[in-house]
Amino acid sequence: MPTGKLYSISDIHLDFPGNRAAWSQLTPHPGDGLILCGDVGDSTEHLRSALSRATSCFDTVWWCPGNHELYTMPNQSGTTGVRGEKKYQEYVEIAREYNVLTPEDEFVVWDGEGGPVVVAPIFTLYDYSFRPDDVSLEGAVPWARQKGTEGTDEFLLYPDPYPSRQAWCEVLVQRFETKLEAVRVQFPSLPLVIANHWPLREDLVTLKLIPRFSLWCGTKSTHDWHRRFNAKVVISGHLHIRRTDWKDGCRFEEVSLGYPRQWKKCAEMDMGVNELLREILPGPQIPKTEEVATRWRYYG
Repeated sequence: MPTGKLYSISDIHLDFPGNRAAWSQLTPHPGDGLILCGDVGDSTEHLRSALSRATSCFDTVWWCPGNHELYTMPNQSGTTGVRGEKKYQEYVEIAREYNVLTPEDEFVVWDGEGGPVVVAPIFTLYDYSFRPDDVSLEGAVPWARQKGTEGTDEFLLYPDPYPSRQAWCEVLVQRFETKLEAVRVQFPSLPLVIANHWPLREDLVTLKLIPRFSLWCGTKSTHDWHRRFNAKVVISGHLHIRRTDWKDGCRFEEVSLGYPRQWKKCAEMDMGVNELLREILPGPQIPKTEEVATRWRYYG
């Protein structure tokens, strides 16, 4: 394992030419590790491109899926390809071709700066539970549509072989809950770095322009996982709103790059993916006060 620093980035969306050009400028980080926290793109070609560059620059690379990796695009005839769980497993196998660690591999110990910690990439999806108490599950998507909000997932993310996305989410939550419990037994004295594309907590989903998009942003089932599993850092993406928060002494990092228009101001300041990589470890010291304001990471 490397002995350097641990970094993370998500939502590099290589389907955009500007993001592909930016990713091609990723510079070597000898001895360092990188966690790709989902939404590298919409195709296997995008994943290969992302992993090829990442593994050429970092000693160890982890990847966990976002919703865009799970999209099944219709072809010109209107038929679709691999869907749901099989789509996910297809991406896992591609990652393994590059010796990239995935949620399906054993969690490993990071002995670099800020360690030792167990790095735990997971995959939970969402179950529409990030909604007001007076909105039912059945009424959740119609509630979002009332404000002109509807996730593209409703059309491109298939849950096969499960009957619904929330059913798939339930299976995933149980699977990774068990895996995290096992690693706590295996390494009782080591904290975890948990990486998941979707935020683990609803109170970290701040969407001022599209608040009802919260439906597609996680599950309440993971709200206390940072405490239950002794997390030192929890990493997520998905929101395209970079931020750092502290809860119960645990640091939460939203590490999205986002679409080109969302980091345009950074580009105008000559900041690219190298500057927008988030340092996970060693990272900052735990604040001495319990109440710490959100740090909005507009410029990295």
